[in-house]
Amino acid sequence: MNIPLSNSNLETEIEAINTRYPSRLLPLEIKVTRIAPSPTGFTHIGTIYAAMISERIAHQSDGIFFLRIEDTDKKREVEGATEKLISGLTKYAIHIDEGKKLDGTEAGEYGPYVQSHRAEIYRTFAQFLVSRGRAYPCFCTPDELDAVHKSQELKKVRPGYYKEHAICRLKTHEEAQKLINDGKSYIIRFRSEGNFDIKISIIDLIKGERELSQNDHDAVIIKSDGLPTYHFAHAVDDHLMGTTDVIRGDEWFSSLPLHIELFTALEFPLPRFGHLSPIQKMDGTSRRKLSKRKDPEANIEFYESEGYPVEAVIEYLLNLANSNFEDWRVGHIFDNNRDFKIALEKLPQSGALFDIAKLQSISKEVIARFPTKEVCERALNWTTAFDSDLAKQIENDQTYAIKIFDIERGGAEKVRKDIGKWKDLQGEIGYFFDELFAPDAKLIAKELSTLDGDTTTKALELFFASYSEEDTKDVWLEKMRTIATVLGYAPNTKELKANPEKYRGSIAEITKIFRVLLTGKTQTPDLYEIMQVMGNARIMRRLKIPG
Repeated sequence: MNIPLSNSNLETEIEAINTRYPSRLLPLEIKVTRIAPSPTGFTHIGTIYAAMISERIAHQSDGIFFLRIEDTDKKREVEGATEKLISGLTKYAIHIDEGKKLDGTEAGEYGPYVQSHRAEIYRTFAQFLVSRGRAYPCFCTPDELDAVHKSQELKKVRPGYYKEHAICRLKTHEEAQKLINDGKSYIIRFRSEGNFDIKISIIDLIKGERELSQNDHDAVIIKSDGLPTYHFAHAVDDHLMGTTDVIRGDEWFSSLPLHIELFTALEFPLPRFGHLSPIQKMDGTSRRKLSKRKDPEANIEFYESEGYPVEAVIEYLLNLANSNFEDWRVGHIFDNNRDFKIALEKLPQSGALFDIAKLQSISKEVIARFPTKEVCERALNWTTAFDSDLAKQIENDQTYAIKIFDIERGGAEKVRKDIGKWKDLQGEIGYFFDELFAPDAKLIAKELSTLDGDTTTKALELFFASYSEEDTKDVWLEKMRTIATVLGYAPNTKELKANPEKYRGSIAEITKIFRVLLTGKTQTPDLYEIMQVMGNARIMRRLKIPG
């Protein structure tokens, strides 16, 4: 690294940077927000959550949302992570106005939007702080820093590099320059003027008004490789890129006094800050942060492999962000969820709690709103990637598949909601295909155990004698009632309640015979519609009289 302690061209260089990045000159009500992740692994669902909130806050004000890649930690960078991130943001309908694109180009006039490409900008502003006496080179080795830490432990004082514990801040300009000339490795630290014993009041966009101690730590702003730390880079970038509202993870809240001091020392106006609590989950009886290592649902690829539609995940995240979204959706069933306005003040203070059962429920509602043809197309797309056996059946006879998906959907007053994700398909519709139908003999025996074998046989005989594919639902239902009555079962619940002593049971026990033998399941969509779709030949094969 080579950052001279003096630079006669500094003012000219800063003026050139300011010219390169002019103020956006937007009305006060218009917001410029960003997402600035590090490409250090898979894309976390929390990143999508934060990006969704930031993007919608910007676009609700007709503002600008941009993507900045914070790749200054080269040791942790994972190859391909940036591309996965951009792909994930696109997939989840997060509209990026400026930033890096999948093809490697950039949109926007305030780039580069990749921090490692902005090293000279950071060095110039680091020189600015050095020239103002607000930054200095630090030559401390790891052993020296460890010695400082051990000394603080012995003295029982706060750990950190500050005040009298900041060894290198006491070096003169000449001493520092000599060490640099001698080739001594160094970093650049910020020289804090704060007092930890003094509290400052801040207004957080999400947390509201809070008090924090002033910063007094001399934080590292430029590392030995010449790249900046997050603290310094975000201050420079958010100023030059015109960010008005910084919405970021709660882990940065305690660093806010440092960031405020950095903005002030750099003579930058402060943006508004809002700190999101992380998505959490229950672990036994306690809550914890959704973990990259422990929880598969932390990775957005989990939702694709499980078969949750992107729209369902988006609506689930909206529900986590603002709990009133659920009520809004009830009153706006077919409206675009972008019509719902996110309110930062309604974000959960203690962190949203991840609930897979709630996601499943929302997903059922989302899939129920899809037109039949779209359900079939999406099912085929997902099964082609993750369930080749079912994909083969759907692809071989898409007309039959569409009829299956249309049950209790096309024109139905109460739309079926049995499918919560595409991974459910094998269990929910597999029985329609002879190649996939593998009835569980034990389940069938158990479910029909309340009926004697003679009743089952007679019910099937009566069915074979009267069934016709041409029957309307009313005619079919009347025939089922007749079969039930002949066998001593009530034709409907009302009749059974009125005369319980007269009947052996309800018609439901008779229709269960046909449901279980045809589908291998006890709960299915409408039985009449299932029969209509299956067709006479398949029905007769499956309902053959035992023995």
